[in-house]
Amino acid sequence: MAIAHLLALPLLAQAHRSFLVPSSTVLSPTAHQWVSVDAARGNDLFFFNHNALPLEGLQIISPAGAAVEPAKLERFRYKAVFEWQLTAPGTWRAAVVNDGLRVQWQDNGQPKRWNGPAADFAQSVPANAENLSVNEVASRVETFVTMGKPSPLALSGKGLEVRYDTHPNDLVKGEPATLTFLQDGQPAPKLNVSIHPGAARYRDGTQQMNLVTDEQGRLQIHWPSAGLYWISAATKVAATFPQAKQKTLSYAATLEVLP
Repeated sequence: MAIAHLLALPLLAQAHRSFLVPSSTVLSPTAHQWVSVDAARGNDLFFFNHNALPLEGLQIISPAGAAVEPAKLERFRYKAVFEWQLTAPGTWRAAVVNDGLRVQWQDNGQPKRWNGPAADFAQSVPANAENLSVNEVASRVETFVTMGKPSPLALSGKGLEVRYDTHPNDLVKGEPATLTFLQDGQPAPKLNVSIHPGAARYRDGTQQMNLVTDEQGRLQIHWPSAGLYWISAATKVAATFPQAKQKTLSYAATLEVLP
């Protein structure tokens, strides 16, 4: 696999982090269970100090693999909020998935930007754009909620994903968890992965962990404490869009580790 992996930490340190924070990650299997999710981008994890995360690519997937529409979705200045009712036991996935272009150019010396799907490029960017810069981006930001017994999670086989060999709603302080990172359905070896515990603003240090996947794309995490964690990784691959210089794949997830 001739792929140049990008060191995730410097890339993510330069940008605001995107995250989803569910009101609960584990629920008892009773009727009328609801989950609300905060979606934001910020410098501090799980604090709302920059702006709301755009939700055009929102997906809510039931344990049976069916797509579900949110019952309510509101966008505020610092966060967006959506909610849905868990109508079946098992594990539900909430994800914001995007695959498109980030474009910059100049018009009479003035900088212009456009983000959107590749299919809209021709009608959105002038054919004679000056200093044109096109980058492909495929990103996934997700979290998981289980009602009752955890259930398997399907993968799309596209972009950067994680196969949770240890279920994401069965993480416990002091117990190791195994994750396998996949790129377009294949193991992603030697991938740099960052793991950040939340509430860093209340600690002297970030307690960030930096790990590297093995040849099978796997890594093992030993959770030092209970709480919310944000895991992230990114890599650059060859572009598939003709005008693009490269394609960036990124993954981020919010996980809860129980005591």
